[in-house]
Amino acid sequence: MKAKNLREMTNEELSTKLTELKVELFNLRFQLATGQLENPVKVKFVKREIARVKTILNEKQRA
Repeated sequence: MKAKNLREMTNEELSTKLTELKVELFNLRFQLATGQLENPVKVKFVKREIARVKTILNEKQRA
């Protein structure tokens, strides 16, 4: 998801999205550890998405 789309979301929606991404990252790490993950690069993308959401949440709190 692009940062532009994330900036249009409310704080509650961003918090929900952050929780979903953290759960997804946990599941991906679990799959990676057990050797079931087909695309290991997906972990990197989810981490970046979490960073985007956190950055935008921080921007909104400062404003």
